Formats: sequence, C-alpha cells, structure tokens
Amino acid sequence: MPDLRHHRALVTGASSGIGREMARQLAAWGCDLTITARRRERLDELAAELTAAHGVEVRATACDLASPDGPRALYDDVMAAGEDVDVLINNAGFGHYQAFEHEPWEQLAATLQLNVTSLVELTHRFLPHLRAGGRRAYVLNVASIAAFQPVPYFACYAAAKSYVRDFSEALAHELAGTGVSVTCLCPGGTYTEFMDHSGQTLGRVAKASMRDAQSVARQALLATLRGRRTVVTGWMNVLSCFLTRFVPRRAAAWSSVAVLGKPAPARPELARAAIDVAASDPGPDGREPGPGSDHAETE
Repeated sequence: MPDLRHHRALVTGASSGIGREMARQLAAWGCDLTITARRRERLDELAAELTAAHGVEVRATACDLASPDGPRALYDDVMAAGEDVDVLINNAGFGHYQAFEHEPWEQLAATLQLNVTSLVELTHRFLPHLRAGGRRAYVLNVASIAAFQPVPYFACYAAAKSYVRDFSEALAHELAGTGVSVTCLCPGGTYTEFMDHSGQTLGRVAKASMRDAQSVARQALLATLRGRRTVVTGWMNVLSCFLTRFVPRRAAAWSSVAVLGKPAPARPELARAAIDVAASDPGPDGREPGPGSDHAETE
C-alpha cells in the first residue's frame, strides 16, 4: 500500500464520482487533501468523513471551475492557505450528449472552459510549485476514451478530452527527469452522477463496459504513482482504443454512435441541469463527466 503521509493532493471535482473516490483512496494512504467542487455541503461532508476515518487533514473549498475566474481563484485560495501541493488531480469535467446545433452556447463554453482551459491553467499555475518542492510530484489529468476518436453528439466533449490527452502526453515528455510526472486517465463508462445529467441512453455494449468509480480511481492513482503517462481503464476499453488506430476515422465516428446510440430529444432544462451539476462536481471521467464535477464517464 502506498505511503503518502506528508503529501498533499488537490482534487478538483471531488464532491462525487471518480473525484470523491480518489479523495477517499488518497486519504486511506495517509495523504492530506484540499478538495474542491461547487457543492460546499457535499465537500464538508466528505472532509469530515475522511478526517474521522483516516486522521488526515482535509480542507474543503468551493470553486466554480466552469467560470473563467475559477482557476485563479482556486490557486489564490491554496496559496493563501499556505498549502504545499505535490499531487495535482484535474478531475473536474462534464459533457452533454446532444447534437452540436441543439446545445446552448453557454453550455458549450462551459464545457470547454472546464474540460480544457481550467485544467491547463491550474497545471500552469501549480507547476512551478510542484517542481520546487524538492521531491517527487504528480499531475493526474482526467480525459476519457473519447479522446481516441471523434464522437458525434459529444463533439465538443470528445474534442476537449483529445486535447487533454495530447497536452498531458506532451507535458510528460517535457518534464521527464524533473521529478514531476504527468499521467492522463482515460476512463470509459463509469457509474457516477454524470449519467443522470448527460442526456445519454447507453446501449448494450456500452453498459457491458461500465465500471464503478472506486476501481477506476484506485487504478488511476496507482498508475500515477508509478509514473505511467496514459492509463485506460477496463479491458474492453483498452481493446477498443487499440483497435481504433486501425480503423478509418469516419468508421470510428460511426461506431461511436452505434455503441452510444442517438441522443434523446433536446431538452433545455436538462442542459441547464448539466451545467449546474458540472460546475459543482466530473465526471465524466469517468468518470469520467459532469460539469465541474467528477467524471462519470459516458462512453
């Protein structure tokens, strides 16, 4: 069992799903935590639970990373608290399974802000501190198996996750030998709240590859501590991502729809709920993915 005493992890999207399970696993390994999401009540409950169960220091701070001001506000909050973060987990994210033209621009903008811009900004702001700590440090970015192919009706979400994967792998190369490792988690379907808000109805194949958030979180964290650059969870997902490289891109897009099915009719109120959940938690990201939330991955 890893010994993470005297380490501190910052976990975004920690109020549910994969992010919450990562916080629980890290606490069990003795790691102090700063946990963030929009839903303060849930964060406070989780902080109390982990402190009582494992005796670690857990500080909860509410932050909306779907807002352009969110990353700077979170960074300033951590600096003001004098916390020495050496494990950065960019887990918050979300997506909505719907035709691009039917999605409100506000939701698309929030998707890109949360899944891409906030993740990159937090990494950029914290990286000098990770390098200056004088010991091994870790960055874990949550993408998705959607990063491996175009996914119709998840056009922005899948493209954002592709960005996260490429960014993470490139940064891992840049930081080789510095003592800071970068890992990209690419979960497939994961049982989290994202499924309630994404507007997705899973087909038989997609349901067969679903995993629980606890096992995804543990696998991701162990891979991070070992310095792996990319980790795909679940053997069916590993096989799918491997085979995708041999399939024409147009066929890969078609297969995504064949597995995930067509989206439900557009419902503005569902889109609004997705934005609200996201910024609070996902997700999807695996788990995998809800706005600002912990990933409840939707592939």
